[in-house]
Amino acid sequence: MKKILSSFFDATFLKFILVGVVNTLIGTAIMFFCFNVLAWSYWISSAMNYIVGSIVSYLLNKRYTFQQKGHDWHTVWKFIVNITICYVLAYGLAKPLVTWLLSGVTMNIQGNVALLVGMVLFVGLNYIGQRFWTFSSKKDVA
Repeated sequence: MKKILSSFFDATFLKFILVGVVNTLIGTAIMFFCFNVLAWSYWISSAMNYIVGSIVSYLLNKRYTFQQKGHDWHTVWKFIVNITICYVLAYGLAKPLVTWLLSGVTMNIQGNVALLVGMVLFVGLNYIGQRFWTFSSKKDVA
């Protein structure tokens, strides 16, 4: 078990977290601005976060975190599929869970907390998907 954990939480993981910090600063500002200032919906606000953040994430993770060179449309499509699945799962679970847990508070607080919970779920799912599927060093079998 220790070997599995040490191979999972290695330099690649730390680089992914560093890229994630950059994405989080940019995306979170966009998301909460859209939700609280522009009064856009939960789904539109969180989607704006991940549209911008995903572009930054792809470029930085491809070159810096997973050190892949060149341009490969197959990897781009895997990245898009991974981001989409992680987004739908994370935010699709966060909203009803937080609404249920915080049923006695305002919808604005519920929405903000759900956005935070969705972010946390997304980061975990996204790391697993990018590391072990999207940017996996193993070649896909055709």
